[in-house]
Amino acid sequence: MHASFANGSGYIRMADVSNDWDIIQLSFAEPDSATSGNLHFNRCPVSECANVESDADFLAAIKAKQAAGKKVLISIGGANGQVSLTSTAARDAFVTSMSAIIDRWGLDGLDIDFEGHSIYLNNGDRDFKNPTTPVVVNLISALKTLKAKYGSKFILTMAPETLLLHGGRMFYGSGAWGGADTRNGVYLPVIHAVRDFLTIVHAQHYNSGPVAGANGTYYNAGTIDFNVALSDMMITGFPIEGNAANFFPGLRPDQVGIGLPANAQAAGSGQMSTADTQKAFDCLTKGSNCGSYRPANTYPTFRGLMTWSVNWDKFNNYEFSKAHAAYFKSLGN
Repeated sequence: MHASFANGSGYIRMADVSNDWDIIQLSFAEPDSATSGNLHFNRCPVSECANVESDADFLAAIKAKQAAGKKVLISIGGANGQVSLTSTAARDAFVTSMSAIIDRWGLDGLDIDFEGHSIYLNNGDRDFKNPTTPVVVNLISALKTLKAKYGSKFILTMAPETLLLHGGRMFYGSGAWGGADTRNGVYLPVIHAVRDFLTIVHAQHYNSGPVAGANGTYYNAGTIDFNVALSDMMITGFPIEGNAANFFPGLRPDQVGIGLPANAQAAGSGQMSTADTQKAFDCLTKGSNCGSYRPANTYPTFRGLMTWSVNWDKFNNYEFSKAHAAYFKSLGN
């Protein structure tokens, strides 16, 4: 749920978030400045959102969702919040401020949604297993510190844009020959470093141009093949820049999800009909209803579906969550 975007979706009270959602992300914690590491979370001001609830009601609604078995996380970044941990001081401020937000609202963990130029790879940083770029190294360190503080109950999710994740298949950072976007695949060293306690990566399969799957074929957003191929490569793993000696090992199927827009207004691309979305999941979980791309295996424990956003979901009378929740219940996992 997003607090203040003035994007036409309207504000949604925590108590009104559909119970069909299992994980609710509060969007967004934003920094005082791009490199401070000091983040804050404020709900929509009354001047913009007349129906915003009080602190007491907001906290009570969070507790009610958790009592019903839901998890509530704080999401960091987004399109308007650049967070670059360029120094150890910023790293430490990040840990302190994130802990304060988690403790203030009794949250279950956090979601990393670093977009834009928050993270990148310096020239010469070529080994995803041993990154050297400060913004990457400091983020990894901060996440490990937060995990150590909160223990087994700590939930960590990530919502990378396709360039920052799957982009590592064709280029990594600036590329072996230089000149490419330094953000290519930048989430890969972060994911690799925290894979032991990472809950879900639900990549943004929207606002994206064509992306190459592990087979090197490019697929267009908003298609069954795009969603299946990009999910499959995150489970099977893939060679960085096609180099078999530099292979990114896949995640467990239960650590991988898909992010799609809740409706036509929510994103510039990637929208899927209910039928095609569920065909993509049929393909991934059962091996049926595939397009031209067939996954290496079937993944009955594939984690699920993220959307931007519950606000847009409510705007469309919960059409997205109702249809897909019923479908996932039918899978029985």
